[in-house]
Amino acid sequence: TLGTQTDYRDGEAQTDPYSPEYVVPSGSVPELLTLATLTWGRGLPAGLDEVEMIERAREKRAWEATLPAMDSASQIAKRRKMMDEMERKEWAFREQEIEKLQEVRLRVLKKLLQRREEKQNELDAKRLDDHWQNHQKAKKEKIKKIQHDFVLMLRKLIAKRKNVMGKLERRDIIKEYTDFASQTYAPLSRIGYFPDNHSERYVVKSFYLNTFAGLCELEAALPDSVTQVEIKAPKPKYTTTKTGFIKRSARLEVELALVHQALLEKKNKVEEPKKPLRFLEKIEKPVPRPPTPILEKPSVKEEETELAVICLQKLLRGRAIQNMMFEEKEKRIELIQELRTTHALQEDGQLLLKAEEQMTRALQQQRDLQMHELSSMENHLAQEEGRALANMFDFLSKELVRLQEERKIHAFVMLAERQRRMREAEESGRRQVEERQRQEEDEIFRQAREGDCTIDSYLEDVILSSMENTAEEQAREEIQRMAVEINDIAYEMESCRTRLQSEEIVAELVYAFLIPEIEKISIREKVRQSQRKHMYAAHQIIHRSTE
Repeated sequence: TLGTQTDYRDGEAQTDPYSPEYVVPSGSVPELLTLATLTWGRGLPAGLDEVEMIERAREKRAWEATLPAMDSASQIAKRRKMMDEMERKEWAFREQEIEKLQEVRLRVLKKLLQRREEKQNELDAKRLDDHWQNHQKAKKEKIKKIQHDFVLMLRKLIAKRKNVMGKLERRDIIKEYTDFASQTYAPLSRIGYFPDNHSERYVVKSFYLNTFAGLCELEAALPDSVTQVEIKAPKPKYTTTKTGFIKRSARLEVELALVHQALLEKKNKVEEPKKPLRFLEKIEKPVPRPPTPILEKPSVKEEETELAVICLQKLLRGRAIQNMMFEEKEKRIELIQELRTTHALQEDGQLLLKAEEQMTRALQQQRDLQMHELSSMENHLAQEEGRALANMFDFLSKELVRLQEERKIHAFVMLAERQRRMREAEESGRRQVEERQRQEEDEIFRQAREGDCTIDSYLEDVILSSMENTAEEQAREEIQRMAVEINDIAYEMESCRTRLQSEEIVAELVYAFLIPEIEKISIREKVRQSQRKHMYAAHQIIHRSTE
């Protein structure tokens, strides 16, 4: 009788939809109870597949209702034929479902392979781009170095070409100071001078700019006109119209008035008479500047003389070094001759070394050929082994697929056999119930007619028969429910099979196929060894007899 308002939706607090309890009247089987195996998340809410399953179940119930009774041999044969046709239809439908499932898996696999290929292509393109970027960077650095070396060598060639004759030039200080592009004003950093060094010495450091007290003192020294600005509204020089525009005629009148005023001032200007000098003023002459020093330019003859002296000094130094080398050679002439004789005696040894070197090279070439042949042989053997292993693994994979399909078919056969037995049990149970009811009715009619039974016995018999019928129906429903659960568990195990289980199956196949084959080969080898002994003995006997 009370209601509450919460801040949460019903969908956030509810887990599974509520299914109320129900009571089924005896003798009735509602169609809704056939869907009791469907739960929330496993078939509910119903989709297209569930609707198709419900329609198939309805068609199957309608088909079961049309089955003929088992009262004669012809009816039994007709019933068996109809059941065989329905079983074939069910197998065909199951095969279609398996094909659909395989197609879905194939599409998913194709998508995964395509996605992996696209990802690999992206990685390859990225790797190529990185490689190309690295090459471009190395190329730029190499070009930069080549350009730097080119500029350096060009600068050196220009400097050498300026003084081809090797003349000595004196420093012209006046020319350097008159040329603002010379080393005096703009020195080059490659010579060793860096103009940016010690730049802090040129920074202006003032007490009035770097400290607060200095700024206050500087502000107090300024006049009021600097700190307190007065703004005066400008007065219009020209007359304007009502709309605020100046007419052309008014502008011309103002200009003519200004020109007229200037002409009048120039015309009426009176020249002021020159005032006589009251005092004589002495004009002091400036101090004469000292004479500019002049550097005497050396004559051409003196420069040629100096260059000749330098050349003579070089010749004398070179001759002195040459004489010194000849003297040292004369002192050690015996040692030089001894070394020459030892080298002459070693010619035979050098010939032997050359022969050994040729032999070593020949052996090395032979060994390289042998290694090449061995590597080619190993490659062929590896190729053959790979082919054999590939064939073996292909055979094993096909056997694994065949075994899986065989197990699935076996499982389907067992399920079909179990359903057939259940149906036969249901039919036999129904037939027994009908016969029992007929017997009970006959017995009741006979007892009622004879008058040997009472109402209590009659009610007791009715209650016992109803209890037996109810127990049988409950047992049948329990068996059907357990069969459906076993089917679900089997499908779930098939879909949730792990890699370890697959490896176990592969191991069983290997154990079933490879190990027996290896045992056969070993047994054949043992038989061949035993036969070889007998053959050897037979050959010995034959050779002795022939000798």
